[in-house]
Amino acid sequence: MSELSSISLVGPAGFHVEDAVRDRYSSASQKTEACLCSAVEYDRQYLNVLPAEILDRDYGCGDPTRDVRPGETVLDLGSGGGKVCYIASQIVGPQGRVIGVDMNDEMLRLARQFQDEVGRRIGWHNVRFHKGRIQDLALDLDRLEERLQTQPANSAAAWLETQRFIDDVRQREPMIATGSVDVVLSNCVLNLVQPRDRHQLFCELHRVLKPIGRAVISDIVSNQPVPPQLRDDPQLWSGCISGAFEESEFLAAFRSAGFGEVELVTRQTEPWQVVHEIEFRSVTVRATKIANGAVSLPIAACCEPGGCC
Repeated sequence: MSELSSISLVGPAGFHVEDAVRDRYSSASQKTEACLCSAVEYDRQYLNVLPAEILDRDYGCGDPTRDVRPGETVLDLGSGGGKVCYIASQIVGPQGRVIGVDMNDEMLRLARQFQDEVGRRIGWHNVRFHKGRIQDLALDLDRLEERLQTQPANSAAAWLETQRFIDDVRQREPMIATGSVDVVLSNCVLNLVQPRDRHQLFCELHRVLKPIGRAVISDIVSNQPVPPQLRDDPQLWSGCISGAFEESEFLAAFRSAGFGEVELVTRQTEPWQVVHEIEFRSVTVRATKIANGAVSLPIAACCEPGGCC
């Protein structure tokens, strides 16, 4: 994942976490990489409209679409090749809306390549894909890239002007508006976010949801903290190991961001992988936003350490 609005985040051993993830998933968009996913049983009726290219390059560990309802607005974080979005499109129907957000250009290209074709097969076109970081849902990076093509940030003054543009977009025309989404989905992606960005990530989940909206997240968790020697490995980062949440920490992250009811919907009995005697398994969590939940802060506040909407 390339970063346009700030310097790339550096991992504990000096590698760039987002670069490691970008490179691995760019390759996986071209050729299936089985070790990136855990076996998932989807409802077959929703797979018939999907081309083999999308089915073969799906990397997940659960099926959060089981919690989607007709007519809803759905946001998929880390939408990849679009499989979850296209399943959700069929469930929400023509009155619903589905938004996918991903940072990887190759995965976005795959998802968009079949957008018209899949929409025709389904019978309606209600899916849209954005390029963005899932911990910063206010900034549309496609829009930023368009600006940089004509107004490059090639001097200090131009860079400051670009920062003003970014701040203005976040406030006036956010990619995902505050309180606009019924359900946020994600399938094995949150663990790929650098730990220092995770509070902001969960705040963004909370910000974009409507009152009593919910987040339904499938991800990889560990039964004990991941030690430094595993966190220092870029291959394990991109392979959903190094960044795995400790299970109790994962549940607590929703509560600390202001979610009321947090439920463990599914949990693998047997671990997906065991590395250095640490068990890694898939879970799906449903977290509901409190109806009278606290007043939303301005978008910028969600982007500050300790800020939460």
